[in-house]
Amino acid sequence: MSYEELLTQTALANEQVIVMTAENRALVRNLPGILGKRFIDTGITEQTMIGAAAGLALRGRTPVVHALAAFLTMRAFEFVRTDVGIANLPVKLSSFIPGFLSDGNGPTHQAIEDISIMRGIPNVTVFAPADEDDLVKMLPQIWESKSPAYTRINTRKTSYSHEPFTMGKAEVIAEGTDVTILTYGLLFEQALIAVEMLKSEGLSVGLINMRSLKPVDEQAILKASAQSKLVVTLEDHFLTGGLYTIVAEVLLKHRTTANVLPMALNEKWFRPTLLPSVLEHEGFTGKQIAEKILGYQTAHHQPQILTPEFSE
Repeated sequence: MSYEELLTQTALANEQVIVMTAENRALVRNLPGILGKRFIDTGITEQTMIGAAAGLALRGRTPVVHALAAFLTMRAFEFVRTDVGIANLPVKLSSFIPGFLSDGNGPTHQAIEDISIMRGIPNVTVFAPADEDDLVKMLPQIWESKSPAYTRINTRKTSYSHEPFTMGKAEVIAEGTDVTILTYGLLFEQALIAVEMLKSEGLSVGLINMRSLKPVDEQAILKASAQSKLVVTLEDHFLTGGLYTIVAEVLLKHRTTANVLPMALNEKWFRPTLLPSVLEHEGFTGKQIAEKILGYQTAHHQPQILTPEFSE
C-alpha cells in the first residue's frame, strides 16, 4: 500500500479527516477528485495552512497537512508552535523530501534541522519511517493519536518487511556486542548494508530503527549502550539536536555513559546532487559507514543506490 492509498482509505473511513497542502500535491495527486471539499490547497502559504488546520482541529477535524519539509518546519514554525503545539491539537504534519531526500536542492530547501526543531515543541510527537513499508505501518497509529505529530515522509521502496509499530518503541533489527547502529529514515537502507559488511569482518553487530524519535525508546538506547562496545548514531540531520543529542540526553538522564560515534552533518549543509552522489560525497553509503566504524578500507562492493521517485 502506498502513502496516498493509505490516506485515501483513512479519509474515506473517517469524514473528520481533512487533507491539506501548501501547493505540494506530489503525494496526494488523486485526492482532490475523491475528497472534494475535504481536500484544501491553500497555495504557497505554509503559515496560513497551519493556522487553518488548527482551526479545523478545534472543530473536531483531523487535518493531515503537506508541504516541503524545510518550509513546513521553518517558515511555519511559529504557527506549529503557537497554534498547534500550545493548544495540543491533532494536526498531522506530513513532511515532504526531508533530509537527504531533498537531494537536488541547495541549503534553502534542505530540512536537516527538522527533528531538532519539531521535538523542541511541547506536545508535538516526531517520527521518521525507514521506508514505505515502515511508513504505512506507522501512520495509522500516528493519525489516530490525539497529539500533534510531525512525520518525515519516506516513500522509498525496499525489500525489508518491518515489524508492527508501537508508539514510542524502537524496532530492534538485531543485537550486537561489538557495535550497535542507531538510525532512522532513509539511512536505514545504508545501515543494513553496513551491518552485513561489518559482520563479514567478524564483528557482532546490532541495528535499531529509531522510527519513534519523540516519544523515544529510552530502554532500547540504554540496552544497546550497555551491551555494545560502540554505539553509532547515524542520521541525515545536523549533529546538533537530532539522534546524537537524544542519545546523549537519555544517557545523562540515567546517569550512565557509552562510547558513541556520531555520523551526521556537522555544521554543514550537504552538496546538492542526485542521491547516490550525495551519499557518496558526504560519506553515508553503507560501505563508507562500515569503513568509518572499522577504521580501515575494505574490498566490499557498495550496492547500487536508487534515485528517489521525487528526485529533483
